[in-house]
Amino acid sequence: VHFLDVGQGDSIFVQLPNGQHMLVDAGSKDRGKNVVNYLKQAGVKKIDYLVATHQHEDHIGGMDAVLRMFEIERVYMPKVTHNTKVYEDLLKSIQAEGLKINKAAAGVEIINSGELRVKIIAPNKASYGDINNYSAVIKLSFGGVSFLLTGDAEKQSEQEMLASSFNLGADVLKVGHHGSDTSTTPAFLSAVKPTYAVISNGADNAYGCPHAATLQKLSGIQVFRTDLDGNVVFTTDGEGLTVSTNGK
Repeated sequence: VHFLDVGQGDSIFVQLPNGQHMLVDAGSKDRGKNVVNYLKQAGVKKIDYLVATHQHEDHIGGMDAVLRMFEIERVYMPKVTHNTKVYEDLLKSIQAEGLKINKAAAGVEIINSGELRVKIIAPNKASYGDINNYSAVIKLSFGGVSFLLTGDAEKQSEQEMLASSFNLGADVLKVGHHGSDTSTTPAFLSAVKPTYAVISNGADNAYGCPHAATLQKLSGIQVFRTDLDGNVVFTTDGEGLTVSTNGK
């Protein structure tokens, strides 16, 4: 599971044990080329599962480039319209490739095969006031090791996940909303109980992410940050878990 350094944005590349590839978000438009180059260097020819967690530019901007360069099997995105050129361009690119969008919503199983499970556990409602809460939250499990990828899900979505029947426990937590104080509530963090946390954010970003309050909540957890550590890569055989970074 590769947490790519795409500045102030998100992009997570997953090499699945069945030989398939999954890409969750692709950073902003100016980072699309970086994501494409990273995937090419990893020998990717086809992306089996492309997930746009939600429609903000720092998550979907680079997807145009990805759609142009790779064969895509399936696309997942939450059902909400967003009146921006970046979102409209993405819809056109998906249509041009002859792909349809699979709705990303709680309960959707992307993969359920033996020891490998990829399941969407949020959003749990059809409409929200804040587009961040539409974020597709993905629980990725292989054997006894699991990752929770939260997009920009905020407090409301976290509360709904806590109220659901989903098992939120995970070894690795992709910290919500770039480590801002809108996410990572104490109750949610207590339910996830991660050993590792990853914050995807840009150096000296204008939003002050990650916020001091969030870092304080993460004390006792080994935290990696793309602004400090570059690309953060976790490898697991379903039992052990190793991590490497390319440093900065």
